[in-house]
Amino acid sequence: MKNNTEKLIKKLLMELGENPNREGLKDTPKRVAKMYADLTKGYNTSRKETVNNAIFQESIDDMIILRDIELYSLCEHHMLPFFGKCHIGYIANNKIIGVSKLARIVDRFAKRLQVQERLTQEIAKEIQEVLKPQGVGVVIEAQHLCMMMRGVEKQNSVMVTSSVLGLFRSDIATREEFLTIVNKHK
Repeated sequence: MKNNTEKLIKKLLMELGENPNREGLKDTPKRVAKMYADLTKGYNTSRKETVNNAIFQESIDDMIILRDIELYSLCEHHMLPFFGKCHIGYIANNKIIGVSKLARIVDRFAKRLQVQERLTQEIAKEIQEVLKPQGVGVVIEAQHLCMMMRGVEKQNSVMVTSSVLGLFRSDIATREEFLTIVNKHK
């Protein structure tokens, strides 16, 4: 696949009116192919690899929150980056997950062509299926280069999406506690 991607990038450079053989562009197809392989590696990562047996039995039924997980993704409409922060909360149901695995779950779904709305839901559903907690809340705040660099060119716009499951959806006090903690740092 990498070789095909390199050929496509070389052809794209020619379509743009560039000379892919000039010094500054000679290795560009290889670099761009490598970049796309990295930015889309979420397609080739399984749940098992991501979680890697890091679920632990604990007598805990409290809310656990991990804030400010950096994320980088590619908008599926223009293949331009969007980036921001993901905040995850869950109410344990006698099981917890290794904290780094939450960030790995975010990366697993962010490293694909995405829309932020679906990304938020995929992360919440994955945590729900893996941990079976009493509830899950996910909030993503992101800036989209497709909004900033082209089209409407709005430099300071931030898109916020949320997905709430279980107690985060059915109990307003639980949802408010989560959102208060997530927003406290602002």
